Amino acid sequence: MKGVVYVATGKRYYQAAEASARSVREHAPGLRTHIFTDIEPTGTTAFDSIERVSNPHRRSKIDYLAQTPFDQALYLDADTRVCGDIAQVFDMLARFDMALAHAQNRIKTGQMRWRKDLPYAFPQLNTGVMVFNNTDKVRALLNDWRTAFYAAGLPKDQITFRELVWDSDLRVGVLPPEFNVKHRKQIRMWTKNEARPIVLHYESFVPGNKRLKLVRDIGRALIPERLRDQAFYNMCRSAYRRATGHGW
Repeated sequence: MKGVVYVATGKRYYQAAEASARSVREHAPGLRTHIFTDIEPTGTTAFDSIERVSNPHRRSKIDYLAQTPFDQALYLDADTRVCGDIAQVFDMLARFDMALAHAQNRIKTGQMRWRKDLPYAFPQLNTGVMVFNNTDKVRALLNDWRTAFYAAGLPKDQITFRELVWDSDLRVGVLPPEFNVKHRKQIRMWTKNEARPIVLHYESFVPGNKRLKLVRDIGRALIPERLRDQAFYNMCRSAYRRATGHGW
């Protein structure tokens, strides 16, 4: 069975995950959704199934990804919105054990080391959008990642994940950036012949995030109107509005 899994703790992140799950249902109604959370839902919920998180913390996903109820799972961070055909990402699992997009922050935290130096050309993978087969060897990597994260004492979980993937024999595919759009400047710069966003991944999707207006104002000024492919720009803007409920 294929499905989308979330791990969200705290009211704000639970609310963000619900909005993300609703966007999954809009664009891939055949996919089931499951969440691990410490919040007790009231009334109707966007999730098909819920499990309780014990000892919640900011990186609780490393504790629960290996417990996904799905045979093929797509993990999404709470601060994501689906705005295109996300079901196609599961096609990657016919060839790979898992697939993720490259992390874009490569100069500072992207090159932080755990046990050894790795080539710059092998960057961190962004673990906020991850599709994987629920097999013994994948679960072994996810459990090793959990152990390594706690042992390393590093602020980010992707540092240890990078080295574990480097040392593993798993077949790891790379998703194109439209499956994990971290910055609005990307879809402002793409032309209609380059890419169309599938998953938006912005911190501003978390309720109460004070950076929202600032990010919108800065992003609006990034590229002059005269340089845009206007039809494509309007398509992306409409997709963003449908996914978020507000303009940019």
